[in-house]
Amino acid sequence: MITVENVIKTYDGLKALDDVSARFERGKITVILGGSGSGKTTLLRQITGLEMPTSGRILFGESDVTQLRKKELFELRKKMGMLFQGGALFNSLSVYENIAFPLREHAKLAEATIRTMVKMKLELVGLRGMEKLMPSQLSGGMMKRVALARSLIMDPQVVFYDEPTSGLDPISAGVIDKLIKDLNATLGVTSVVVSHDIVSAFNIAHKIIILYFGKKIAEGTVEDIKSTEDERVIQFIEGRPEGPIPFSRSDKDFFEDILIS
Repeated sequence: MITVENVIKTYDGLKALDDVSARFERGKITVILGGSGSGKTTLLRQITGLEMPTSGRILFGESDVTQLRKKELFELRKKMGMLFQGGALFNSLSVYENIAFPLREHAKLAEATIRTMVKMKLELVGLRGMEKLMPSQLSGGMMKRVALARSLIMDPQVVFYDEPTSGLDPISAGVIDKLIKDLNATLGVTSVVVSHDIVSAFNIAHKIIILYFGKKIAEGTVEDIKSTEDERVIQFIEGRPEGPIPFSRSDKDFFEDILIS
C-alpha cells in the first residue's frame, strides 16, 4: 500500500530521519514505535505529504508523493484519514458538525445523506446519540472517538493514528485499541499507528517498526520484537532508564559545549 524508500529528513542539519525504508501492507496494522524525538511523527508527516523529505521516495500505491503537485496531493489525501494526537476537533462545532465537516468541504451531498453517514460513523465508534454535544462536553476518550469517526467519514483507504492512546486512562485506551482492531477487520482499511505505548502496540500490531534517533533499528511481528537480542530494543520495550539509548540527544561534552558558547 505504502512504500518508504531511503527517506532522509533534516532540520537545520539535524537528521530527524536517517535513510529510513519501510513497507506498510494493505489491510494490516503497522505500529511505528520509538521514544520522544525518535522521528515517529516526522515519518508520519512525510508519508501524508504534510512535509517533503530532504531525499528519498514515498510511494502511495503507484503515486510518488514527493513528486505530486499540490492539487494532486490534495486529491490523494482524500484517500487518507487522520486521527491527530489531541483529536483536533473544532471547538465551535458540535459533534455532528465536526464529523460532517469533511463531507461539506469535499463532497456535494444532500443533508439527509450526510446525516445518515454521520450516524453510521458514530455507530462504529459507539457514540450515536451524542451528535448535539460540544467538544467541551466530552471526555478525552470520547473526543478521540469523535475524531476517529471524522477520520473515517470519507471512507479512506488508509487511516493514520498519531499517539491514539496518549493521555487516556487504561479503559479508554483499551477502547481505542479495540476500535482500531475492529475497524481494520470490518472495513479492511490499512492502519498506520504512531505510538510509544508498548502494551497498545503489542495488542494491535500486525507489524512493528522501531525508530531510534531517526534510524530504523527493528522491524517485524510482535513475536519478532519480543524475541530480539538488540539491547536498544530491549531497553525501550522494558522501559529501562539505563542502557545503550542515552537520555541526552547531544553527542557533545556538556562542559565543553558551555565553554565554547
